Amino acid sequence: MTVALMWEARAVPGRAAELLAWTEERARELTERPLRRETFRAPQDRVLVITWWDAPYDADLPELPEPADDLTARPVHRWRFESLGSV
Repeated sequence: MTVALMWEARAVPGRAAELLAWTEERARELTERPLRRETFRAPQDRVLVITWWDAPYDADLPELPEPADDLTARPVHRWRFESLGSV
């Protein structure tokens, strides 16, 4: 089974580049390597990271931590999905 973990944060206005750099550094520090990792950015200083894992849905998988409060405008949003295949 393939599980996708989504991690999305919104930077304090004007600090999106710092949040993106912080995210990339933390992603390289994960204790295990995902099948795939992709990073996105969006308006309003948002950063999204999706990692794909070959694991059961409820597996204990390494996730990105919470950034420091002074870097984010709100708590991180996290979601877990089971892949139903790709086209």
